[in-house]
Amino acid sequence: MAAQLQYQGTGRRKNAVARVRLIAGNGNYKINDRGLSEYFGKKTLEMIVQQPFEITNTLGKYDVIARVHGGGTTGQAGALRMGIARALLKADESLRPALKRAGFLTRDPRMKERRKYGLKKARKAPQFSKR
Repeated sequence: MAAQLQYQGTGRRKNAVARVRLIAGNGNYKINDRGLSEYFGKKTLEMIVQQPFEITNTLGKYDVIARVHGGGTTGQAGALRMGIARALLKADESLRPALKRAGFLTRDPRMKERRKYGLKKARKAPQFSKR
């Protein structure tokens, strides 16, 4: 039995990290041993994850196996999208212009601002009392 060809990609967004493997198949998702709709539960997050396939017209051509950890569901969906885009790029270099134009190969640098002492959150101050 010949080993199946796999393409790997790593995606990051906020504090979430996704390690993605693409295998030629029929569009099945296995994220942390669960299906796509079972893992995310929201249609918007499922759409975010599927965007790289839709833009490159490869929907249903690859099975996705991913390990995602850290962050929340939105960050994880974004990390998964980036990981899929990077793995697609390894599978076919001619997809680069479309993925680059859509912004899926660029790491989103926005992070949660750290909390400062004397404040309740990053910028929220306690209520001011004049007297």
